[in-house]
Amino acid sequence: MRAVIQRVQHASVSVDGTVRGAIGKGYLVLLGVGAEDDESHMRKVADKMLQLRIFEDENGKINRSLDQVQGELLVISQFTLYADCRKGNRPNFLQAAKPELAERLYEAFLAYCRSRVEKVESGVFGADMKVSLCNDGPFTIVLDSNN
Repeated sequence: MRAVIQRVQHASVSVDGTVRGAIGKGYLVLLGVGAEDDESHMRKVADKMLQLRIFEDENGKINRSLDQVQGELLVISQFTLYADCRKGNRPNFLQAAKPELAERLYEAFLAYCRSRVEKVESGVFGADMKVSLCNDGPFTIVLDSNN
């Protein structure tokens, strides 16, 4: 499982011109599910993400986690995180999970996060989405359950 975590001041996602999820201060998470992923990969990425200390404390030091700043989450499914661009100019997505597995683990990730974070918003799995954000820093972290 791969997650691109962007620390944001605010973010939102729209489908067909309608806002489906919006957050204030927190993380915009682009989440990709690999063909070999399972629940243990999901928990590993979620736990690491929720424990990251990438918010500033009162001294300006990067030392606070999402829960310590009452941060919010916006999680967007993104299979393109498994793009393989090694050959030619057209990426293949053979390492990405099939939609049934990807949606199940995406929903499990959301449920797990909702059990630990007060506000968790999401996109619409498989939809054409428009994402808006104000990246704070910018500060972007990439997590991979295999690393």
